[in-house]
Amino acid sequence: MKIVTWNINGVRARIGNLTHWLTESAPDIVCLQEIKTLDDQFPRAEIEALGYNVETNGQKSFNGVAILSKLPFDEVNRGLPGDDVDDHARFIEGVFSTDKGALRVASLYLPNGNPVDDERKFSYKLSWMARLERWAEERLRLEEALVLAGDYNVIPEHADARFPENWLGDALFQPQTRQAFRRLKNLGFTEAVRAVTDSSDVYTFWDYQAGAWQKNNGIRIDHLLLSPEAANRFSSASVEKHVRAWEKPSDHVPVAIDLDLQPA
Repeated sequence: MKIVTWNINGVRARIGNLTHWLTESAPDIVCLQEIKTLDDQFPRAEIEALGYNVETNGQKSFNGVAILSKLPFDEVNRGLPGDDVDDHARFIEGVFSTDKGALRVASLYLPNGNPVDDERKFSYKLSWMARLERWAEERLRLEEALVLAGDYNVIPEHADARFPENWLGDALFQPQTRQAFRRLKNLGFTEAVRAVTDSSDVYTFWDYQAGAWQKNNGIRIDHLLLSPEAANRFSSASVEKHVRAWEKPSDHVPVAIDLDLQPA
């Protein structure tokens, strides 16, 4: 079963790229971030025509997440618990039936947190990560295959940036941000890409500015974390880098994993 995360950076602006990629890559489950549209304006007809079920947690003009799945949804949950006044659309969770039991997949879009000296924005990032950690700890108790897929807005290590010195003042690379990511992983998750490679030139994001793509000046901020039950079924991970070279691309590219699971 192929599960992919992709920050699409505006689904309506890139629906042609998305449908082309769905046909080419043939994922089973896709976690999208930054769909930047309300639920009723999401271009579901084009995606459903390719055989996908669609669930969204949308927001006008920014944020927004979605899950596309060839498997039927058994359950859908929207919004990360823990803050009743947080109205940002950054979280959606789907549950699916497989031949090995339940598969739980979350599409995540973590706060950027910049600028760091804006206490409100950076503290929101850290508090959101703390809420995610608490939620994940509870979900792990279910002992199900669980995949946390998304744009984490975290550069975990120096090897995850072409020029890490350029990110020292950025919220994505602050010690507190990286520590929060490590705490989440240390609950028992496997970070899929780093389970298959320790290469220092694996990136998932290239800025639109200053020829970052052409110069391969990238960072790795899109991650898939696997519970022990999912990690036991894990066979491969890959970054579909070529998509960044398409016309009118997102600044992120799809990151894929394969799990030894079949629909029930």
